[in-house]
Amino acid sequence: MGKKGKAAARERREERRREVTLLRAVPYEPHQRWWDGLAPARAVAVVTGASRGIGYEISRQLARHGLHVVLASRDAARGRDAAEGILREEGTSAEWRQLDVADAASVEAFAAWTARTHGGIHVLINNAGVNFNRGADNSVEFAEQVIETNYFGTRRMIEAMLPLLKPSPYGGRIVNVSSRLGRANGRRNKIGDAILREQLLTDDCLSEELIDGMVTKFLEQVKQNSWSSIEWPQMYTDYSVSKFAVNVYTRLMARRLSDRSEGQKIYINCFCPGWVKTAMTDWEGNISAEEGADTGVWLALLPQEQATIGKFYAERREISF
Repeated sequence: MGKKGKAAARERREERRREVTLLRAVPYEPHQRWWDGLAPARAVAVVTGASRGIGYEISRQLARHGLHVVLASRDAARGRDAAEGILREEGTSAEWRQLDVADAASVEAFAAWTARTHGGIHVLINNAGVNFNRGADNSVEFAEQVIETNYFGTRRMIEAMLPLLKPSPYGGRIVNVSSRLGRANGRRNKIGDAILREQLLTDDCLSEELIDGMVTKFLEQVKQNSWSSIEWPQMYTDYSVSKFAVNVYTRLMARRLSDRSEGQKIYINCFCPGWVKTAMTDWEGNISAEEGADTGVWLALLPQEQATIGKFYAERREISF
């Protein structure tokens, strides 16, 4: 892409950013606020990785809309401070609970606590994730931890919390925070094995075994120091592979959930928040956490008649996998 093309693309992004800013200022109409239909109880939302950054901002916005938010994170002090910060805003309802999505026992304990305390939930936001690369770095030193947290952690939470999503006329909501870096056919970031890529993009071929086989193959090559940027994404390789797995798993779960009857529906989607000014990017992003959180909150709160399943979004628009 030449200079003119890059400039035009940048202007399109800025224009959409302005459009979304205006949309965010439009209040929900009473008939759109499905969560108010659950009164006298508040709808319960669980947000992982919620002590800072995008997770905190998603939590804050959901609480402002009137949901009770469980902020889940590993760090107790930071998590409690985050919940207290939200509670200082009038009319909000929030609490913190310890959770490490990379630890199966922690996830199991969290699910058991949620069942005892709330009887179930209405919204699950899988935001917890790690990325150890910054700037032009592309180390795979921590690839196993990245895959374990970003992909297996997300999957572990969905498996544990799915039975706890409460039936309602409005449908349960699962939103997975992902990245455009995890798209299958990006210019620099893609799965180089054309046969594997085609299988992962074909719904009828999808299975946990196929996705797990892909990440296992990558990790084995990392251990053997035989991985290649021709076969795997070129930028933030381990992070991109983990988010590609999240995207594919979102589609797999959407297929399994799509035939649920009315009153039992669960809508699962993923979104890219963009390059956000948070600790994960060393504050080098080009949008605020408030802007980055917007599409995730929008997906969680979509009116039932507009709810979608198995889609990938950015800036409130569907994008390709």
